Amino acid sequence: MLSIEKDKIKAKRIINTCKVPCQIERGMTLLGGKWKATILWHLKDGPVRFNDLARQLNGASKKMITQRLKEMEQAGMVKRCVVSTKPLAVTYDLTEFGTTALKFLKNLESWMNEQGL
Repeated sequence: MLSIEKDKIKAKRIINTCKVPCQIERGMTLLGGKWKATILWHLKDGPVRFNDLARQLNGASKKMITQRLKEMEQAGMVKRCVVSTKPLAVTYDLTEFGTTALKFLKNLESWMNEQGL
């Protein structure tokens, strides 16, 4: 566990530094990439087709959305389902693991509302 102590001249000194990423750092790796949390939030109500998701994420390029979805799929947070092949139609949905992150996002939403932001 990371600790900070002060020496005789009141200078801060860090002791017991983390040798591996802490839980917050690991969590931010999962949720912290640009658009990741927003994508999760838009998938909270069920499967969404890629183009519909892209429209909801106004300002994100399709390349960026694709990249983030692949990262989230590899992390086990999102699942991809091909609905039809001609024309290609793909939907994305939260996995059980991805759904667990919604509690954090709902708390973030509440906090923002409480702060009037």
